[in-house]
Amino acid sequence: MISLENKVASSSFIRNIVIEDLESGKVKEVVTRFPPEPNGYLHIGHAKAICLNFELADEFNGRTNLRFDDTNPVKEDIEFVEAIKEDVKWLGFEWDGLYFASDYFEEMYNRAVLLIKKGKAYVDDLPAEEMRKLRGTLTEPGVESPYRNRTAEENLDLFERMRKGEFKDGEKVLRAKIDMSSPNFNMRDPVLYRISHAHHHNTGDKWCIYPMYDFAHPLEDAIEGVTHSLCSLEFEDHRPLYDWVISECEMENVPRQYEFARLNLTNTVMSKRKLKLLVDEKIVDGWDDPRMPTIAGLRRRGYTPEAIRTFAREIGVARSNSTVDEKMLEHFIREDLKLKAPRTMAVLNPLKVVITNYPEGQVEMLDAEINPENEEMGVRQIPFSREIYIEQDDFMENPPSKYFRLFPGNEVRLKHAYFIKCHDVIKDEAGNVVEIHCTYDPETKSGSGFTGRKVKGTIHWVEASQAVPAEFRLYEPLILEDEEDQEGTFLDNINPNSLEILNGFVEPNMKEAKPHDKFQFFRHGYFNVDPKYSTADKLIFNRIVSLKSSFELPKK
Repeated sequence: MISLENKVASSSFIRNIVIEDLESGKVKEVVTRFPPEPNGYLHIGHAKAICLNFELADEFNGRTNLRFDDTNPVKEDIEFVEAIKEDVKWLGFEWDGLYFASDYFEEMYNRAVLLIKKGKAYVDDLPAEEMRKLRGTLTEPGVESPYRNRTAEENLDLFERMRKGEFKDGEKVLRAKIDMSSPNFNMRDPVLYRISHAHHHNTGDKWCIYPMYDFAHPLEDAIEGVTHSLCSLEFEDHRPLYDWVISECEMENVPRQYEFARLNLTNTVMSKRKLKLLVDEKIVDGWDDPRMPTIAGLRRRGYTPEAIRTFAREIGVARSNSTVDEKMLEHFIREDLKLKAPRTMAVLNPLKVVITNYPEGQVEMLDAEINPENEEMGVRQIPFSREIYIEQDDFMENPPSKYFRLFPGNEVRLKHAYFIKCHDVIKDEAGNVVEIHCTYDPETKSGSGFTGRKVKGTIHWVEASQAVPAEFRLYEPLILEDEEDQEGTFLDNINPNSLEILNGFVEPNMKEAKPHDKFQFFRHGYFNVDPKYSTADKLIFNRIVSLKSSFELPKK
């Protein structure tokens, strides 16, 4: 478990419920669970749920299980199981028990048999479409199936034959017998088991019938002794069925379900179905694409577990849904990295500068602080010579007013180095500027105490002879619309400019940069060495976030 030192436990209605349950003796030990379905990668919304479940139990010396709700083998894969385990560990948590719904298939089958014997479940032959038609509407009750009054003996026989594989997919289902006139659709004889002749990643071909999520999930909680079953608000209408299953299946442990608001972020989709579509349509290069809101994507982009955990705590736990500005998440990664990330210089759109009065063949080493906000990180040395690279947009031949960077006749400071003044511009046959010539003033060396004159502009640079080539990937939101729920297909709102790739240079000290190393590039933002494609021969940096934002945390 991660340390809770220096963390102020935020108040929430769920936390208050836990405190009341402990003080009243209703529960002796808090047991929570994080129950993902292994049908995709986890996203930032799951990170909120992970933090809530693990930190709540940890605060009260309880336990948290990681449990995979693997009841649909058609959509599930061992790849997703392993990815989920990696994400939970990366966020800083360790589960007390690792379980699968499939561990309990025999127990679930036996509980279904119990329901049949009690007259609370029956085998239905209706086709799925016909079953939907008979469910009724919001204003009209449903119609009972003609198979609803089969005898317990007949249902037991059919259910056993379903298990043995005597029927085709969709030919029969097991339904709960509850109330077809209930105002809650979930209580109108919901399906408990369906036939699926599919290979299961955990049980192989042992089963050809699989429990539905609404039947399996409460049983799993009860079997594991979960005390507080925390889920998002869309399951609120499922709670009566949750309680019905626990009661009618005569489970010894009685967990309680509590719902909280899911996380919605601006310019982001949180549906696994939609995220899978982005992957399948190759709009992104995988579940870990840095533009994806998946934990794997955020990790590859360069987000830290500390930033995500702080973000999850800050947004809190509410009873009603709302949308959080993505800039709030960006705020916390800036806060986390500002004292950690070494400062360095990178030129993303290079323009060559020749300092004509600097001695040819001479290279001097200059001192530069590694992080001015954290002096303990010390200083680094950077080379300086006659030829350097600067950013193309740090030079204009015919600048507008109040442009303080480099232009013919103007003088600027090179960060950590000298003042230089432009005196000549070299162009190609098409009239494009390909090189500029400058002179430097040796009296103006950074740190020398020179006060003879001041300049208004400071620009960054990289020495040319030792510069390390690098690729830079800059990101914008993948989705143009602010809300996930919108008319039409969300694919119509994909941002065509969500990824920009530039080729430039970094300082020579970056040759040793390793995957996941993080840096602040002067004026450009925070960057992470891409763990998927970056190599020693070709460094690739993902921009995590720009340097500044207008976002401010709301006052409490």
